[in-house]
Amino acid sequence: MNNVTDNCANDLGSLKLTARETEILKLVAEGHTSPEIAQIVSLSHETIKWYRKRLLQKTGASNTAEMIRKASEAGLLC
Repeated sequence: MNNVTDNCANDLGSLKLTARETEILKLVAEGHTSPEIAQIVSLSHETIKWYRKRLLQKTGASNTAEMIRKASEAGLLC
């Protein structure tokens, strides 16, 4: 898999996303479930749930759809 952060923004306003957060965000936006993402990136399901919660907090979103919309508008999903 290519580095998902190539040529992408990695910040939402003043909030910076790590390369791993950006990778997980893109996989969520592609429609992958947490167990699928865990398998793709070789992390536990619980770790993916933690990342998703962190992404919701960082984006100020109350749900996944809002998180994806905000990330898309910020250029994080290129």
